Amino acid sequence: MFANYHTHTARCYHATGEDKAYVEAAIQNGFQVLGFSDHCPWFFSDGYVSPIRMTPDELDGYVTSLTALKKEYAADITIYIGLESEYVPEMLPEQRGIYTGKPTDNAAELKHYVDQVIAGMETGNYLYLAHPDLFHFIGDPALYEQEFRRLCVYLKEKQIPIEINQLGLADHRQYPNPAFLKIAESVGNTAIIGCDAHHPSALLDTDSQQACKKLAEQYHLPLVEVFPQLSR
Repeated sequence: MFANYHTHTARCYHATGEDKAYVEAAIQNGFQVLGFSDHCPWFFSDGYVSPIRMTPDELDGYVTSLTALKKEYAADITIYIGLESEYVPEMLPEQRGIYTGKPTDNAAELKHYVDQVIAGMETGNYLYLAHPDLFHFIGDPALYEQEFRRLCVYLKEKQIPIEINQLGLADHRQYPNPAFLKIAESVGNTAIIGCDAHHPSALLDTDSQQACKKLAEQYHLPLVEVFPQLSR
């Protein structure tokens, strides 16, 4: 792999490893670009503290640490600093909603998911859509086809690749979903591999990376190695 834009840090409390270890693992495995995208911190007026994301007061340290690594390893790798962020406008800045990875046969929730994803991408604040097939719909297959085709058509029109998520594949999660990939194939989407690294070793997992590439080949999804929107 030339680039990975989906990398977490220990600040999200469900990843491990020092920031530098992620960078060095990426360099060791021949990456030229590493994008950090740890979970975005959110403010909750009721004092709620999320167990799966950095706290607001950790954000400065996140940026400071990665900026220093960006300079230290400038000759070896290009580092980008970003965030994995949900888009739930009615809950901003208090971002708390359902986890779409839980099985559901609720047709309204499926439609709402696709509507929200498209609305979020329309803001221009997102580079691409992480694990687009995270939504675990177990209802009518025809409805799944209808809604995710709508999403795939939108992504193709905006020249946004679908992500083939390495973590989901390695952990045998419900994504990458063959049904979704088949829809993307018929629409003619491109794809990008996202390591979704929660430990430096994920960046060294060439077996899973090759398996992701094979999925892209199987479903005739041309792989995008690097985003032209990002200048080196």
